[in-house]
Amino acid sequence: MTEQHTSTHMEEPHITPLRTYFKIGMALFLLTFLTIGAHALRQYLQPFSALIAFSIAGVKAYLVMAWFMHLKYDKPTNRLIFASGFVFLAVLLGFCALDIVSRIAQSSIL
Repeated sequence: MTEQHTSTHMEEPHITPLRTYFKIGMALFLLTFLTIGAHALRQYLQPFSALIAFSIAGVKAYLVMAWFMHLKYDKPTNRLIFASGFVFLAVLLGFCALDIVSRIAQSSIL
């Protein structure tokens, strides 16, 4: 009796064309220049400057994680584990922000 190997699409290696890497690299360069431009215009974008900078950084992080770290073609459980790290990072940053806000409120009372 021979043993059958059932292979799923996720177990096969995915080969990304070199052209795709060049496109992603150029997009990262353009987003970097966009970040520099947004920084130069920060005085005009004052209330939205941080939101714009974090949005550009989020897009760049997605491009790096999806293609260069190969999470786009990875198993969903690996994506979930990777995303859980960002959830805990957001919780940590939230606690830090609460700490900073509470210190500013206390120092303005005194």
